Amino acid sequence: MLFLETILTLGFSSSWYCFSGSFLVRKLVVLYPEYNIYVVDKLDYCGSLHNLKAIKEFPNYTFIKGDITSSDFMSFILKEKKIDVIFHLAAQTHVDNSFGDSFEFTRNNVMGTHVMLEAAKAHKVRRFIHVSTDEVYGEVVSRPDCAEDTMLAPSNPYSATKAAAECLVKAYYMSFGLPIMITRSNNVYGPYQYPEKITSKFVCSLLRGGKCYIHGDGQNSRKYLYAGDVADALDVIFHKGSIGETYNIGSAFEISNLELAKRLIRLFGHKENDIPKYLEFVQDRAFNDQRYAVDYSKLEKLGWQPRMAFDTGLLKTIEWYRNRTDEWWGDISNALVPHPLKAFPTHDGSDA
Repeated sequence: MLFLETILTLGFSSSWYCFSGSFLVRKLVVLYPEYNIYVVDKLDYCGSLHNLKAIKEFPNYTFIKGDITSSDFMSFILKEKKIDVIFHLAAQTHVDNSFGDSFEFTRNNVMGTHVMLEAAKAHKVRRFIHVSTDEVYGEVVSRPDCAEDTMLAPSNPYSATKAAAECLVKAYYMSFGLPIMITRSNNVYGPYQYPEKITSKFVCSLLRGGKCYIHGDGQNSRKYLYAGDVADALDVIFHKGSIGETYNIGSAFEISNLELAKRLIRLFGHKENDIPKYLEFVQDRAFNDQRYAVDYSKLEKLGWQPRMAFDTGLLKTIEWYRNRTDEWWGDISNALVPHPLKAFPTHDGSDA
């Protein structure tokens, strides 16, 4: 079969926007049989090939295990597979981990992106779509929702590495004419997400009869997108977006962390006066932005709108997790603690 496009998707298995890569891959493979889809992922602790088992027999899908920080390996893949388009979703994304293992975030998110940009430049890809986060804008309080030209002001090690990666991507566009696009999305939720992030973590804790751990007072608020809507947005941006442009992928639905927990507890069928039994307030993060919010009118002009109602998406998510977590990832108990920080070496050689 003659394929019209050969697409490389980096990262499909981990959290926030990365796990939405599995939604994107499934969509591209099924909807565009004329596209040849290669997926590269190193299958980190939060990864699972189960995320793509529904398409494993499709002739236009191939999985390759590998690390984007390996320049020789990635250059070989681009040359050997004759890659036309790159969707770059590969990243370390869990903010809690970035407070304890920040060097790994720099290695993956900055160095890994640099490796891919060099490979993309050398092999003259036709599109390099870099998937970023709304966190690069920093806290949005007492100011308008962030448009794409808002100054970046990241406030934690994770978002700082994503902002740095964006700077490299834009530099390769300006300096070398690399045909890039950048996306920045709100919080992503849904099935297939490793349960270290707030929605999947709360769901898995409640399924085990546990509590929802609330950082600080729980008043920090976020806007939420169903992963399928993000995949739709990336599809639209790929086919209708303009080279050199940045697109916010946003939602109008906003909820505080505390209200999210209460909403889930109600969806599990617990009575209102029992809600406090399933809540536990714990120490806040080292820094926790009060609010993120983006203006996504630019993407709306391309014809995209989020479609999944929040409660409907939550019910789909709950139903998916009921019988799958142990099958998908094995023991997830370490992810369900209040602060799942990775240990990292101190200057005296011990673990912090």
